[in-house]
Amino acid sequence: MSEKSTSYNGGVGVMGLLGVVFVTMKLIGIEPVASWSWWWVTAPFWGGIALVLVIICIVLLVAVVAAALAGKS
Repeated sequence: MSEKSTSYNGGVGVMGLLGVVFVTMKLIGIEPVASWSWWWVTAPFWGGIALVLVIICIVLLVAVVAAALAGKS
């Protein structure tokens, strides 16, 4: 007999749930979220990607500077 195992990887996640809560609070008018900018309210959706991009840029910048300094020696 063969056993079938089903696994499901996915779902909303903590940041997605936090984003939905923030958007709901903004639309309903619950303070202090109601007075926040939409950029901050939607930050849980795009903030992780922005953080990864900033880290990649910093690593690339450090690598370029290190290569330039090594080339001068």
